[in-house]
Amino acid sequence: MKYFGTDGIRGVPNQKLTIELVTKLGEALSLLGSKDVVIATDTRISKDMLSYAIASGCMSRGLNVHHVGIIPTPALIYYSYKMNYTGIMITASHNPYTDNGIKVLNKGYKLNEKEELMIRRIYW
Repeated sequence: MKYFGTDGIRGVPNQKLTIELVTKLGEALSLLGSKDVVIATDTRISKDMLSYAIASGCMSRGLNVHHVGIIPTPALIYYSYKMNYTGIMITASHNPYTDNGIKVLNKGYKLNEKEELMIRRIYW
């Protein structure tokens, strides 16, 4: 199964976006080289479940997690870049409200194919 689309991982929480999958993603973020992960969300109802699952995976690998709450995606991109942190944006913008998505940034930039492959190979 292909997890990363053109802009992250998208799906219905508790169906495609399971706690197990999202926790594994949090664990996999340790491969990106930053000891810090910043997590931001939009206002979708599943935001807390997904952000805590990712944070749990991150912390299980010794990463420091910073929750910045509800902020626009460009603000997270800028913060991730300036702080040299891995960034996670939990949002599905123009998808139905029942969906959600997870955008992964490596120090302000979308993951490249090599980084996505590394995560997929080890964790899925």
